[in-house]
Amino acid sequence: MDKSILQPRFRDSAHFKNFWETGNGKQLIEFSGAEVSFKDFDKFSKYYYDVDEIGDEIVKDIYFTQPFPEASKQIENYIRNGVSENDDVPESVKSLFGQTQSVPDWVDFELIKSGAELCMRCNVDSLISLRDYCLIGGYDYAYLNKPLIVTEALKKGAVKRLSETLDFWVNVTRPDSLLTHQKGYEFAIKTRLIHSYARISIKKHYKNWDTKNWGEPINSWDMMATYIGFSLVFLYSLKKLGNNFSEQEEKGLFHLWKYVGYLLGIPEELLPDDKKQATEYFYLWTSVQPSADKDSVLLAHSLLNESLENPILKFDFQRRNLRYLHICCTWFLLDDEVCERLEIPKVKNKNLFPVSKKIFNKIYEKTISRKARIKKGNKDQMKVLTDYLNITKNSNFH
Repeated sequence: MDKSILQPRFRDSAHFKNFWETGNGKQLIEFSGAEVSFKDFDKFSKYYYDVDEIGDEIVKDIYFTQPFPEASKQIENYIRNGVSENDDVPESVKSLFGQTQSVPDWVDFELIKSGAELCMRCNVDSLISLRDYCLIGGYDYAYLNKPLIVTEALKKGAVKRLSETLDFWVNVTRPDSLLTHQKGYEFAIKTRLIHSYARISIKKHYKNWDTKNWGEPINSWDMMATYIGFSLVFLYSLKKLGNNFSEQEEKGLFHLWKYVGYLLGIPEELLPDDKKQATEYFYLWTSVQPSADKDSVLLAHSLLNESLENPILKFDFQRRNLRYLHICCTWFLLDDEVCERLEIPKVKNKNLFPVSKKIFNKIYEKTISRKARIKKGNKDQMKVLTDYLNITKNSNFH
């Protein structure tokens, strides 16, 4: 297959134009001051067929040569204790840990701390943004979701999938967690190898994978888009919900995800430094993505119904109410056109909760100190994570 033929094939499609000319994309351009064009398309599009080869080699050397539990223990040992050039380990292991144990000169851990504090002090709004804007909005990009579909993520269930995403996000957004050998660093390396394991499995077992249209499974360009979701899209969602942030916090959020992306093996030239770059990069990527298909709708409804399946809340009326609130936030944050494509249910008084939240946030910011908000946000987010982990790790919940 000629990999040079990739074009911005959906640039003239209604879903692309509407998003960038009248919808959330237009708002992102105004928010970021981005200057969008296709002049750098070829510079980025080649990464649609690029993957983390180092991660893939480790999976072949470690996971495919012994039982999975033993391989996992071996990797954990490398992560927590480090790897040196003199160790008797595969070259792939030396390559990955040579990269991740060597902190690049551009990394500023004080700036990362500011980004982590923003994630914590926005408390439940951070979790709403992740779920009802970043995650469900991502389902509108049909090709991006193909690895989820072919690895049968729907069978695993939204509760488990949400728990895993939350576990990763919380652990990489705590202060000092990205220092070498710390918890966030560990989550980044493990996630990187999970991606490689999934990619190799897809290539091996799913013969109908359409590389020409879908790119390589979990390719570098799709990874870039995913992590722009955690930075640019997340940040704009917080703003929509009435949260303010300082220039330092904003820089810190992008810096945090740039370093997480580096640890995950995403090429550095794909990792934006700020909202302007992120919007310009995202614009190019969206031009190769069709809008939602039937799989997108299934994923979106699986996430919406997670509230009904999740036993954290004891009573049915509580679960139904939580689902209603998530639906309200989804309509408030996403374009109506996207919600209609994903077949998000229409509900009464859908703006009441998110608009009330905006008003509350303005008052909360003026009356409670930043330090107190960070402390409470961290506590509340850890409580939500603990509840999810108790359900999914200590039971046979599916």
